[in-house]
This record gives sequence, structure tokens and C-alpha cells, in this order.
Amino acid sequence: MEKTLKRWFPVFVLPTGIAFLIAFLIPFIMGIYLSFCEFRTVTDAQFVGFVNYVRAFTENSDFVNALWFTVKFTVVSVISINIIAFALALALTRGLKGTNLFRTVFFMPNLIGGIVLGYIWQVIINGVLYNFGYSITSDATYGLLGLIVLMNWQMIGYMMIIYIAGIQNIPHDILEAAKVDGAGKIRMLFNIIIPSVMPSITICLFLTITNCFKLFDQNLALTAGAPAKQTQMAALDIYNTFYGRIGFEGVGQAKAVVFFLIVAAIALLQLYFTGKREVEG
Repeated sequence: MEKTLKRWFPVFVLPTGIAFLIAFLIPFIMGIYLSFCEFRTVTDAQFVGFVNYVRAFTENSDFVNALWFTVKFTVVSVISINIIAFALALALTRGLKGTNLFRTVFFMPNLIGGIVLGYIWQVIINGVLYNFGYSITSDATYGLLGLIVLMNWQMIGYMMIIYIAGIQNIPHDILEAAKVDGAGKIRMLFNIIIPSVMPSITICLFLTITNCFKLFDQNLALTAGAPAKQTQMAALDIYNTFYGRIGFEGVGQAKAVVFFLIVAAIALLQLYFTGKREVEG
């Protein structure tokens, strides 16, 4: 049986490999090459070296400001989403009545598209702020808080489901033994539950970090970078550079490569450290 699987393995992998090559790997390599070129279309690209990378950081401060705003948003959102999602998962694994209903309700916002979600929350937030003579684009602080609230509302339910799966996989014998030994709720939480769900924590941290960093739809719909690009996240800045300024296509591509490297480095570091905790746990 094992020999048969090995013989036919390349055949079954081939369609996925071809799709990965055409849809991801070739465009990815072309994108890196184009970041070193000036171009209007792919066919008229002219190699200019690191000029686009220099322009990305020296032409103006938009990209640096967008990166800093993205980092602030990501740090707050990742912490708040995972803490609230984990707390809800603990509450909804205690056999309470209506647990399945609550799980469904909390998960449903994740099914709404980003653009629609952005406009919904723009109406809600502006409806509150208008009473005080403000709007979400009056101050960058309102925009930042609005994006954090939106992202929490959308992703908490999704992360909650992952945490619930991890908590339900903890053997009841271990929990019962801890209770018999006199372990309190706090001690059980930090010494048993959290170490046992480290695989879930790894997944949830990875998903929230990457989704927060590459946020685009919600940012475009909620604030579109206003006021004065102060709430413009990195993905939106790259989009505006590439499609909004003639002659800056190469600069936009260079920004995209830099942004990819930053997000990849942070995600890999997170996977390394949380993966290490999994082994220790």
C-alpha cells in the first residue's frame, strides 16, 4: 500500500503544484523583478536597480507613516482579539444553555465582506460621533479606534471557535486530577489550560497578525486613509501608490516587497516562539 501511494503521489500533487506555480510562484518572482524596474505595463519594464526602494522611503513619509500606523493597529488588535476570544471560549465550554446559539452569533460577523463591514461600522460610529460634532475622519484617533473595534467584531468569533476546539481537546482526567489536588481556577488556567491549547494559540496569533497587517478592504471603506492619510494602512498606501500615481508603479511594487518581507519575518518569529512553547508545554 505504501509503495502504491508513493508511486501515485506525484500524479495527485501535480494539479495543485501547477496551480501553485502559475497562480503564486511565477507572479511572486515577477513582482520581485518588477520592483527593480520602471514600467507602465509588464512588457515595457526597464531595470533601474534599487531606485524604487530608495524612492519608497525618501519620496515622502507616507509609507513610513502607514507602516507605523499598521503596527499600532496590529499590536492592539492582536492582543484584544485573542484575549476576548479566549475568554469567550472558556465561557462557552462550560455546558451552559444556549451555547451553540452564542457560538453561531459570535461567528457570524466573520462571514460579512470587508467592504460591507467597513461601511456598516462607518455609519454606526459616525452616528455616535455626529452627536458631538465629530466624524470618524475628524481625527486619526477615531479612525484607529474604529478600525480596532471593527477588526475585533469581525475576528473574535473565528478565533473563539479555534480556542473552543483546543479547550475541548484537553483530557478531562487532567482537569479532574488538578481539582482533586486542590488547584484553583487561576492555577488551572495558567498551568494546564493555556499550555494545553498552545497549538490553538499559535494558529490564532498567526491568523490575527497576518490579517491585521494586510488589512485593506475595511480600511478603504471605513476611513480611506482620512484625515490627510493619517489612518492609511500599509496595504492601502501600496494600492494608492501603484494605481493612483502615474510613473510610481515600480515604487508601489517595491513597497509591496518590503511589506511582504516585514510581515513574513514577524509571522515566522511568532511561529518560532509559540511553536517552542508548544514543545515545552
